[in-house]
Order: sequence, then C-alpha cells, then structure tokens
Amino acid sequence: MALPINHRFVNKIIRHYLKYDKDNPFIFISSILAFLGIAAGVMVLMLAMGIMHGTQEEFKKRLFVMNYPLTLLSSNYTAVNDQLIQEMQNNFPHLVMSPYYTTQVITKSGSNVNGSILYGVDFQKEAKLNTVFDKALVKALDTNSSFKIIAGTPLVKEMGVIPSQKLTLYFSDQQAIGFGTMPLQKRFTVDGIFDSGLKAYDKAIVYTTQEAFQKILKRSAGLYDGIHIYSHDAMADKAKIESFLMQKGLYGVMIEGWWEQNVSFFAAMEMEKKALFLVLLLIILVASLNIISSLLMTVMSRRSEIALMRTLGATTHEIKHIFFKLGIIIGLSGMVVGTLLGFLGIWILTTFPIITLAEDVYGFSNLPVDLTLIDFILILIGTFLIVVVSSLYPANRASSTDPLTVLRNE
Repeated sequence: MALPINHRFVNKIIRHYLKYDKDNPFIFISSILAFLGIAAGVMVLMLAMGIMHGTQEEFKKRLFVMNYPLTLLSSNYTAVNDQLIQEMQNNFPHLVMSPYYTTQVITKSGSNVNGSILYGVDFQKEAKLNTVFDKALVKALDTNSSFKIIAGTPLVKEMGVIPSQKLTLYFSDQQAIGFGTMPLQKRFTVDGIFDSGLKAYDKAIVYTTQEAFQKILKRSAGLYDGIHIYSHDAMADKAKIESFLMQKGLYGVMIEGWWEQNVSFFAAMEMEKKALFLVLLLIILVASLNIISSLLMTVMSRRSEIALMRTLGATTHEIKHIFFKLGIIIGLSGMVVGTLLGFLGIWILTTFPIITLAEDVYGFSNLPVDLTLIDFILILIGTFLIVVVSSLYPANRASSTDPLTVLRNE
C-alpha cells in the first residue's frame, strides 16, 4: 500500500527550488524562458484564432446578405409560380419571400464592357429581405419607368456612369435584324447604387424590375426562375421546405442554403484555421522543451539533495510529485500570463485602429477579432496537455534516483 504524500513537505521543497540559485543561475534562466515561451505561445494562439474566426464571421455576414439565407431554384420553368408562393406563405408564415427572374447579360457603356447577372425583382419585396438593396432603394431616384436598374458601385464606376444616366444591357436572346439576327439589347436608366463591401458581388449583380423582364424576354407573369427567402433559422427551415416540396411532388424544385453556395470557401477557411492552430501550438511545444531541460538540470544539480531526502524517509511518489508539480507551476503560470496578455491584445486590436485593411479588397477596414469560447478552451487544453507531458519525464527521472549510488559517489 502506497504511503500518503506529505504535501507540506512537497510544497516547501517546491518553494525552495523556485528560488534563484546563485550556484546554478542557468536553471533559473531556463525556467524563465519556459515560462515566457508558454505565455507568448498562448497569447499568439488567442490572437490568431480570434482574427481567423473574426474574419470568417465577417465574410459570413456579408455573404449572408448577398446570397440570401435560402434560395428556391427550379429546373422546371412553370414549377415556381404564384400558387406555390402562396402555399409556402400559408405553411411558413414566418418566411419573407421575393420571387425573381434571372439571366446573364453583358453591360456596356462606351468602350467599357462587363459580364453581369441580371435579377428581375419586385423592388419592395426584395428590400424586405436584403438590407443592402433596401439602403440603395431608399436613396434611389425612383425613376418612373420599368426599365431601370440598381447596380453595384464598382460596376457603375467601371462603366463611367452616374445615377440617371443610361447603361446598355445585351441579352443572350436573339432578335431579327434584316436577313440576320443580333443579340437583344436594351438601354436602362441607372436608378440607384448599392454597396455590400464585396467587390466581386457588387460588380457582378444588377437588379431591374420584373416588368422589364416580362417585356424584354417575353416572360409570363406569375412564373419565376426562383425565390429569394429570408429565414432566422435557415438550416431548420431548409429541411422543412424540402419535406413540403416532396409532399407536393415537386422533385424538380430544390432549396439551397447560403452556406451551400460557398461551401468550398468556408471549408478552406476552416482548414486554414485548424492548420494555423496546430502550427502555432508548436510554439508552446518548443517552450515545453525548456521545461524539460530546466527540470532535468534541477534533477542533476540536486541529486545529492534527492538522495538525502530519500534516506530521511521521502518516498519515490513524493520526489516524483515535487518535480511534476514544479513543471506544472511553471506551465500554468505561463498560461495565466499568456491568457491575460491575449485578452489585452484582443482589447487593443478591437478598440484602437492599429491595423487597417483595404476595404475594397476585404470588404471591411477594421481587423475583426472574435475569440470564441470553444477556441479558447481548446487553446488551454492543448497547452495544459503539453505542459503535463513535459513534466512527466523529469519527474520520473528524479524519482528513480538511487540514493546509495549518489551518496557513495559523493
């Protein structure tokens, strides 16, 4: 039966070993380096994980607006109609819906040409579920014409036009000219400008009225290409809508979530976040080597003391506990200081504009920092495991010291 550990004796020896030793200054310096290394590793991990998650959430927020929480698509042109919209509204009264037409067009002004996606929407319905479009609509000229467009700021600047001026849109449909055909074209008035902060979207998306679509492309009123849907819980509502569509036998109609439209992008960001976590964890792993070396040097320099303690009645468990606890104290002290420095760094980055980003590239100018509780716990768990493993070998080495051999050599 193992004897109980004398914690008073163990703690007293630990306090003695933590003090600066004039005869062995390098041991103390090695312990300080281990402490600083772990503190720096925890701080850097907190900042890096906070920046990665903050950036990911910022992109999600902006893509959420421009991609819509849910989008109903159909391979059958007649499937998405006013009757289906009414039935969905009756079954899901909490959803906000905006039916749309869509086609690809070429935007031209003078010598400037750009490929775009044209949406034909009901301006008032679209504004209810798209805050970016709603802001543009409030500032729009409200031209008394169905042939008007609301375009993104980058596209308007590239085309060299301003609100109230004209843009020519070329459609893929053909029109007869003499003995031949040429692409269908129509001049639209720029009624408003929107800016989501995502240049790729702002340059590619153009909105016009449903009446314009019906007149130019001969689309039937009440038959749509799809429906933009706003939901507070898109994932849960997606499953409910899928079940509803199957009950109706509408197998050619599919519902798509905004996360599915950008699945590869967010998968890449998540993989990058995990890789960064593992790479930065190596900083703490390297710092833990200083714990091992510091404790081993302590064991080697205190061999006679360890042997004397053994002869005076100290058990191997108490010797092992002394050096194991010594390593844990160094590691936990570094974790505490690193955590405090990490939160201080996050506060500084979120409070003061120390680091600014190009808004036209990223869509936001301030560096987003948002450390989640899960990431923080993973950092602490990963660091603590490294500290524990680093303290085991020196503790076992100290407890295996043979007092007879040491005292004979002394």
